[in-house]
Amino acid sequence: MEETQPVPRVGVVLFVLKGKSVLLGRRRASIGESTFALPGGHLEFGESFEECGARELMEETGLEMGKADFLTVTNKVFLDKSKHCHYVIVFLRAVLADPNQVPQNPEPDKCDGWDWYDWDNLPQPLFSTLDEMVRSGFNPFPST
Repeated sequence: MEETQPVPRVGVVLFVLKGKSVLLGRRRASIGESTFALPGGHLEFGESFEECGARELMEETGLEMGKADFLTVTNKVFLDKSKHCHYVIVFLRAVLADPNQVPQNPEPDKCDGWDWYDWDNLPQPLFSTLDEMVRSGFNPFPST
């Protein structure tokens, strides 16, 4: 019997910015359990990156996305769990449609909750892809 290879998936992840803070939640998932991560999820057939980001942000946090810009893309293979996976991850920078919105936690089985964290004082541990970006000096904030 022929063994099938895992297929790469596409994820869209958002750096939602508010002042000098970024929105993070503590994951409750097999990949990155108990790490702090950005909101995001799988790209669905026919979606633009922005549509996916807006949908995932609403599903995960109850927040409505405003303007979003493409930042970067990563190509990550996760081999640390029994179920190996490969993700192409598209990162967007986004602001909220209304800056006074408060994040909710409509998926408590996937996340312990969402909060704003100062970019210069991020909580630990960070999800591996985010941690690698931070260590490399990546900055999601627009240059002024």
